[in-house]
Formats: sequence, C-alpha cells, structure tokens
Amino acid sequence: MNKIKTIRKAHLIGVLTLLLLCSCVPTQHAVKEANTTVPNQYQDKTTDSENSATIQWKTFFSDPKLVALIDTALANNQELNIMLQQITMANNEVQVRKGEYLPFVNVYAGAEVEKVGEYTRNGAVEQHLDIREGEEFPEPLTDFSVGLDVSWELDVWKKLRNGKKAAVLEYLSTIEGKNFMVTTIVSEIANSYYELLALDNQLNIIEQNLEIQKNALEMVKLQKQAARATQLAVRRFEAEVYKNQSNKFEIRQEIVETENKINFLLGRYPQKIDRDSDDFINRPIDTIEAGIPAQLLANRPDIKQAEYELEASKLNVQIAKANFYPSIGIKAGIGLQAFKTKYLTSTPESILYSLVGDVVSPLINRNAIKAEYSNANSRQLQAVFEYEKAILNGYIEVANTLSNINNLKENYELKEKQVDAMTEAIDLSIQLFRSARAEYTEVLLTQREALDSKIEIIETKRDQFLANVKIYQALGGGWN
Repeated sequence: MNKIKTIRKAHLIGVLTLLLLCSCVPTQHAVKEANTTVPNQYQDKTTDSENSATIQWKTFFSDPKLVALIDTALANNQELNIMLQQITMANNEVQVRKGEYLPFVNVYAGAEVEKVGEYTRNGAVEQHLDIREGEEFPEPLTDFSVGLDVSWELDVWKKLRNGKKAAVLEYLSTIEGKNFMVTTIVSEIANSYYELLALDNQLNIIEQNLEIQKNALEMVKLQKQAARATQLAVRRFEAEVYKNQSNKFEIRQEIVETENKINFLLGRYPQKIDRDSDDFINRPIDTIEAGIPAQLLANRPDIKQAEYELEASKLNVQIAKANFYPSIGIKAGIGLQAFKTKYLTSTPESILYSLVGDVVSPLINRNAIKAEYSNANSRQLQAVFEYEKAILNGYIEVANTLSNINNLKENYELKEKQVDAMTEAIDLSIQLFRSARAEYTEVLLTQREALDSKIEIIETKRDQFLANVKIYQALGGGWN
C-alpha cells in the first residue's frame, strides 16, 4: 500500500514538474519606461503656472457667432459622432473582459431519442434489462434532461483581470481621442471663421481700391484729352481696373469654399455663415498664458491618450506572458435526467452531478505563443516611443507658436506704418501727376503697392487670430 502511494506521489511530482517546465517564458527585454522629462520653461518665457488651456472655449472665444457655430458642430459633426460610438464600443469591451474572469453559469434542457441495433453491445444489454418489475426497457430509448452547468477559469496568473484593466485603459484612451477631436474641430471652425472675416475685409479693400482706380482712370482720360497723357497710360490704368475686378471673383470663390468648409464641420448642407466682419482690423488680440511645459502632460488629450495606450500595452505584455503558464479550470454540473419525463422528479434516482478540475499547459508547438509575446513587447516599445513623441511634439508646437505670436505682433506694427505711408502716398502721387510732376507709372505702382499693403495687413491680422487659436489648442485647451 505504501508502495502504491509512493508511486502516485512520484507521478504527481512528475506531472507538476512537466507543467512547470512547459511554462518557461522566453527571455525578453525589461519593460521600457517612457522619458517624461521636459524643460522647466519655454524659450524666453518665465515659469508662470497660469495657463490659458484651463479656460473653457466658450469663454476663450468672445465672438458669440463663432461660439454658436462651434456649439452646432459639437452636436452635429459626423466624425465626432462616430468617435462617440467608438467610446460606447470600448465601454462594452470592458464589460466583456469583466465577465471573463467570473464563473459562467448556463441552464440547459434537452430531449433525445435513440434506437440501437439488437446485435450490438448496447442492444444486447437493453434486451435483457428490466427497468422496474414488470416494465421492459423502452424502445426506442428517449432521454430527457434539465440542469445547470458551471465553468470557471481560475485567474491565478491575473491574465483575465489584466485584460479587464487593459480594456478600461483603452476605454479611457478613446475618451481622450474624442477630446482631441473636439479640440481639432473647435480650432478648425475658429480658423475657418477668422479666414472668412479676413476674406470679407479683403473683398471690401479691393472694392475701395477699385473706386480709387476708377477715379484715377477718369483722370488719365481727361489728361489724354488735354494731350497731357497718352493712350498707353489709359490702357495701363484700364488693365489695372480689370485685374482687380477679376480678383474680386477669386476672393468670392474662396469665401464660398470657406463657408462650405464650416458647413461641413457643422454637419449641414451649404448655407450662409452668420458673421460680423466689421471692424475686423481693429479687433484686439488676447494675451495667452502658456504656463509651464509640465502642464502639457495633463492638459493635452493626445498626450494623455498616448499615456493610456502605453499603460494598456504594459498589461498586454503581462497577458501574453501568462499564456505560457498553466490554466486551471473548474467545471461542475447538476441536473435531472431520465428516459421518461414522469421520472424526472423521482429523486434521488434521477439526479446527476459532476465536478471536474483540470490544468492545461502548452507543451509542443508554442511558436504562436512566443510570437505573440514578442509582439506584445514590441507594441509596448512602440507605445513608449509614441508617448515620448507626443510630449516632444506638444512642446515644439507650443514653442513654435509662442515665437510666431511675438513675431506677428512686431510684423503687424510695421504693417500698420506701411499702410499709413502707402495711403498717404496715393494722394501724393495723384497730386503730383495732376501737376505733371510724376509719371502715370508712379501712380499705378503706388496704388498697387497700397492695395498689397492693405491686403497684407489683413492677412497678418488673420494670422494673429490663427496663432492664438493654435496656441490654445497646442496648450491643450478647447475640449473642456
């Protein structure tokens, strides 16, 4: 008896040893941690923690018509609604993963009929078997059953729980992806809106300049009649008028396309965009507080999304590693079974039950598991680099835009002086031409340069607004 126990004990030890050997995990590089170190401040900026990214977009944009457009877009934009469905699916995936490490309980009911040949083992047994006194074995044989099945994989290696945690992180990642899309939509509408205001003002400038050029054309015609100018001068002035008239149609087309770009973001068919273009050139540019670079990690949705993806990838490495270990499962069942329904309630005779425990471990041909583990490690490294890239990209975007804001401010101040000088030069050139102290080409050139300077200052003003929108987005504002 002791010898039999010794043999059984040796067999058990041998099986456990085999399972442990089969569970050996290939050597992989240690999980790489991301480098989240950023400079203490932006170039030429003080370390002030006040940050414009914390301002809600409805407060950041003071134009009520722009705010109304953004509100409509956030309700109707198709891309954003698609992203919301992705969030719902990610949340459902969390529920799926959560249920995987809980016991599965199934209820079943079944009926079966069977007729076996008499000259078979089962047939011979049935021919000589009485179920009860005075009752023969039924032919054909029916079988009725009802009961419960329970199966449960013991999550010893935390594979299933890590899967649920990874699904939660993926869900949080999709939320940050949605937030990043919101910031993109807000900035795109604001950019298009300011471009629209600039185009309106450029069209107005061209129309004003056309009046000046038409007056100059009439003056040249009168000069020609008085033999003080030539037909060449008349034709040159006419050509300049035609040129600016054609430019009007180009700008009108740009206005239509910009309006429809906004309409597309708003999820609606083309219609007029309500806006107030008056006094665009005199609108103040708000001051932006950039805060400190470390705040980007908390404010920018794309950086937070990359962080969640990284944490999920770490858990996926653990899940892939757990596939090398034995899985332990428990199966149990209890129910009633009889060949006639009237016997189903005859207990304990009709009761059946079972309890099974098993340990399964991969033994041969583990290449697929090894490959998936290797891929999980590679994806984790990719996630590290994506996270570091998002941080670096965020810092550079802010640094570039802060520099752009400063340069645009200096640029605009000089453009103002240029416009004032060219506006005065138009009157001087006409006066000199009338008194025969200037050539018609000087008048033409002065008008052309004056128009260009007015167009450029409008473009610079537009760029200032666009830079403010860009820095607001780059700092992580616009989604809250």
